[in-house]
Amino acid sequence: MTIEQPATRPENPRFSSGPCAKIPTYALEKLADAPLGRSHRAAVGKAKLKAAIEETRELLNIPADYRIGIVPASDTGAVEMAMWSMLGARHVEMLAWESFGSGWVTDVVKQLKLDATVKTADYGQIVDFNTVDFNNDVVFTWNGTTSGCRLPNGDAIPANREGITICDATSAAFAQDLPWDKLDVTTFSWQKVMGGEAAHGMIVLSPRAVERLETYTPAWPLPKVFRMTKGGKLIEGIFVGETINTPSMLAVEDYLVALDWARSIGGLKALFARADANAKAIWDFCDQKDWIANLAEDDATRSNTSVCLKFTDDRIKDGATFAKAVAKRLEKEGVALDIGAYRDAPAGLRIWCGATVETADIEALLPWLEWAFEAEIEAQA
Repeated sequence: MTIEQPATRPENPRFSSGPCAKIPTYALEKLADAPLGRSHRAAVGKAKLKAAIEETRELLNIPADYRIGIVPASDTGAVEMAMWSMLGARHVEMLAWESFGSGWVTDVVKQLKLDATVKTADYGQIVDFNTVDFNNDVVFTWNGTTSGCRLPNGDAIPANREGITICDATSAAFAQDLPWDKLDVTTFSWQKVMGGEAAHGMIVLSPRAVERLETYTPAWPLPKVFRMTKGGKLIEGIFVGETINTPSMLAVEDYLVALDWARSIGGLKALFARADANAKAIWDFCDQKDWIANLAEDDATRSNTSVCLKFTDDRIKDGATFAKAVAKRLEKEGVALDIGAYRDAPAGLRIWCGATVETADIEALLPWLEWAFEAEIEAQA
């Protein structure tokens, strides 16, 4: 070996991009107040679900006239619900720069069979929002979970747009500043920045989105889990905790515990700061090395949550094999779990830097990353 193993290991080696690391103070005992075995329709269940909605509103500074609902099937279910319920009223532009955005394109073009304008960018880049006509409906991801590229701000989205914006913000919410006045439908899940459990999604609707729902009926049938209106009116119960289907009250309690932790550390700004510090540790490391770099080509679009990296050393013969070997070596040592690049993304690594990750663990991981790189270079030779 060209370098010795580092002396310090991350206390928590969990750097998965979903489900993500639990809050630093996590303990199963914190879920003791979950109303297990009780109906979600009972008063105690409704109260917990309503609290999850209202505490989300408070933490994210969501306007009072925006509706927030808990929906099935995680962020995916929330995005699908929005697209199937609202698209088709006017022309739609689909923007994609990573695998999940590409998936929404497939659904709209091949399943809903809409004649959409599709704009894409390669991994490491984002679509130029200055080329987008926001008089159309526009669907996009805010933060590319599988590409590590994010929208730096909402400046290119006009306030007086005629179309609605549908934003998949699952790896951005709670870590990046979302301009609510520019977003008509915003979706995310509990399992990303808040380290919650999977399977539950959230959908946030602006008054313009509600108007679309109440004035437009799509040409295709809607499954029960997608229906947000009845008789041309919004089903208000969905947005006070009367969920469409049965939620896990254990997962709800877990999310409430995470929200309480977020408030205890200083709220949204503290969550932003933790994610920023985690990502910066990796960015600074990459700046000092000539064999690894951020996949994002423009510093302004680098994600502070799903940090995607590429190996740049000319000695690497097979990029995909090399990256998988590095990830496997780190997992075998117990210092980094689940950091391989997404299956559809370019070869490399993906290290989650959301607020539930401790910066000290990121800093402890980085020498190990160099150790694993050197070990694989040597093994390859």
